[in-house]
Amino acid sequence: MPRPVKCRKVYHYPDVLEFLPADNNEKLPVVLTVDEYETIRLVDKEGYSQEQCAASMQIARTTVQRIYESARKKIADALIDGHPLRIEGGDYKICDGQSSNCAFGGCYKQELYQKYAVEKGEGIMRIAVTYENGQIFQHFGHTETFKIYDVEEGKVVHSEVVDTNGSGHGALAGVLNALNADVLICGGIGGGAQMALAAAGIKLFGGVSGDADKAVEAFINETLDYNPDVKCSHHEHSHGEGHTYGEHGCGSHGCGSHSCH
Repeated sequence: MPRPVKCRKVYHYPDVLEFLPADNNEKLPVVLTVDEYETIRLVDKEGYSQEQCAASMQIARTTVQRIYESARKKIADALIDGHPLRIEGGDYKICDGQSSNCAFGGCYKQELYQKYAVEKGEGIMRIAVTYENGQIFQHFGHTETFKIYDVEEGKVVHSEVVDTNGSGHGALAGVLNALNADVLICGGIGGGAQMALAAAGIKLFGGVSGDADKAVEAFINETLDYNPDVKCSHHEHSHGEGHTYGEHGCGSHGCGSHSCH
C-alpha cells in the first residue's frame, strides 16, 4: 500500500495563475502545481537553500529536490516549446501561521494565529469584511484592513479592525485563515484568491458594496445580496445580478481534487 502524500505548506497562493505565449497558439498548457510553484518561489526568487525550502514547506529535502526538478522541467518545456503555463492543483495547504518554523520566525500570520485562535470561543462564527472607512473595500488584493465580527446566536458579540500588515493577493487568504475566519464578505476578488479561500475552507460572499456593518447584519438575517460569480481583474470588476444569501451556497472546503487542509 503506497504511503499517503504529505501536504506541502505553501506561504501564499499564486497571484497569477496562467501565462500565455504571444502567438496565442493552440498547444496544450503545461500545468505547474501550487507546491511546485512554491519551490520555485523559495529557491529561485527568495534564495532559499533546498534545506530551508524543505523546512518552510514541512517536507523532506529529497522531496523538495524532486518537486523542484519537476517544476524546472515544466517551466523549460513551456518556455522552449511555446506552451501556455497554468498553475493549479497539487498536494498543499496554505500557511495559517500555526507552524513554529513559519517563515523562520517573525511571521505576521503566526502572530495573528496565536492571538485569534485563543480569543475565538466555541459556537462563534467569525465573519471578515474587506474594510475601509466603514465601507466594504472593493479590491480584495489591495485590502489594508479587515473588520472581523464574531457572531453568536444571531448577534454580533465582538468586532475589531485588523491590519493586514501589507499582505497582498494570495497571502491574504492565509491572513484570514490565521484570523480563524469562517466567512469573507468583499467586493471584487480574483480567481486565484477565490481558490485560496476555498482551499482554506473560508466561504466567500463577493460582489458586495456599501456599509460593512449593514452587510454583516444582512448576512446574519440571510438577506445579503452578493454575486457568486464575482470577478476582479486589477481595478475592473464584473458584477452580475445580486443573489440572496439564503438562495446559493458559496465556497467549498477543497481547492481541486488534490488540495489538503
